Amino acid sequence: MSRRTLPTAALTALCLGVLSSAAGQGRLPPVPPLAPALTVPERLDATGVLAAGPALPAEDAALVFDPGVVALTDPAQPTLDAVPARRVVQPGASVPGTPADLNASITVRYGPGTPAAVLLLMPGYLGGAGSFDRLARQIVTLHPTWAVWALDRRSNLLEDHSALLGRDIPTLQRIVRSGLPARPASSLPFMKDWGLDTTLRDWHEAVLEARKLTPNVFIGGHSMGGTLTGLYAAYDFGGVAGERDVRGLIMLDGLPGLMSGTPLTPDEYAQAARNPLGPLPGLNGLERSPFVDSVVFSPVFASRAAAQARLAALNPGALAPGGGLTRYPATNLAAAMGQLEQQYALLPFLALRSGRPTNAADAPNLGAQLLGGRGARWITGPKDPTKPVGWETDVTSPTDPQDFTRRFITPLSDYSEWYFPNRLTLDLAAARTDTRGTPFEKTLPVWYTAQLSVPILGIAAAQGVTTEAQYQQYAATTQAALTTHTLPDAAHLDITVTRGDQVARWITDWMQPLMR
Repeated sequence: MSRRTLPTAALTALCLGVLSSAAGQGRLPPVPPLAPALTVPERLDATGVLAAGPALPAEDAALVFDPGVVALTDPAQPTLDAVPARRVVQPGASVPGTPADLNASITVRYGPGTPAAVLLLMPGYLGGAGSFDRLARQIVTLHPTWAVWALDRRSNLLEDHSALLGRDIPTLQRIVRSGLPARPASSLPFMKDWGLDTTLRDWHEAVLEARKLTPNVFIGGHSMGGTLTGLYAAYDFGGVAGERDVRGLIMLDGLPGLMSGTPLTPDEYAQAARNPLGPLPGLNGLERSPFVDSVVFSPVFASRAAAQARLAALNPGALAPGGGLTRYPATNLAAAMGQLEQQYALLPFLALRSGRPTNAADAPNLGAQLLGGRGARWITGPKDPTKPVGWETDVTSPTDPQDFTRRFITPLSDYSEWYFPNRLTLDLAAARTDTRGTPFEKTLPVWYTAQLSVPILGIAAAQGVTTEAQYQQYAATTQAALTTHTLPDAAHLDITVTRGDQVARWITDWMQPLMR
């Protein structure tokens, strides 16, 4: 079986009943109102620690924090962290039934306020703007007059990070063990409408704002964000194709049609569907299951993972909380990275390469191997029971684990999207690469794929989910000029967090001649 082809039958069997949504347990306060344009500045002090920017309104004060000092060996670290960044929340697409303060377009903006070019990056499945923090800083470091705007989807506004942003170790340990309570599904009925149209129109608002600053606007994305990039370009925005807004498209280990599965029928779309990740609720079930809430991923699990990453950033070698993400004694860094390291990842296509566990006994992971994880294993516990499982950084691997955990959650953004809307996954399964001549032509107007003519840059991860050949096959359905690269030795998640700047250089070298 090719590493590029997800074994649908095996994955469905494993995920059946696992990826179906269920109402989260517990309650949180109502979603706080948002200012029309919330801006959170960021700067770093002489030690490389995040520090407060200019005085903030009282309601924003909790976003400023000290993330802790970790021993980083990256010589580019001070330069990257000197890149100015701010989070901006502005009005997005108006969706009937959605509270006004959640009709929002959210960007984390790296670089100058009046840039010569803007690249807007859309995160992947379950991902947040924080997944681009390192890559965005690398690009702006290479071209200081350019800006990168990393997007959060509107569901990120449902997250409450306040308990995660301090240095209160007991609180973080408690969250690792039990998580933060999730908002009940019954309180979020409007999420049933947060699908492809809402996502693209929120993005469109940010693109139009960028075009007020410069004609050199580009869009791109990682994984599912690469899928959305192609769909944006082919989407009908009031009689105008999305590609008219931009100079080019960048797809990072993702492209339209990725993981779409077989074409959906109208009945499947309404009642229940299935894609290579497993079952999907149909439109009629979205009020009961508006967001992903499963054994594999849920808002509660996302908060636990963020807390563990925070502990790993503050004190990587300390003992991780018992009863947390591991069932065996482990250091904070081992507990954080063991969930994502390619050899040990629960879902092998959601993996990176950063190092290896120490003092670890392991065994074959047959479930992950069925999903395409060649040589996949799971850690059973410490070899020496008197010592915890630790983590050893591999300097030849693409990702620095301490840098990864340090950037995982900050006042600006989060690596993940806790409340991922099931409607978006359902719509992507229906839209595939184009909806002309399909039952979804009128409701999901992805009409212009065949006419698409703006240049495309496709970058595959060598051990990820796409190949250069797949980009070529997609480009052949368009009129676009295609440039492709493959990042050696990289897993799927490495491509936006890699310690080297090769991806950033490929992007900037490709963008430069397209600017006017």
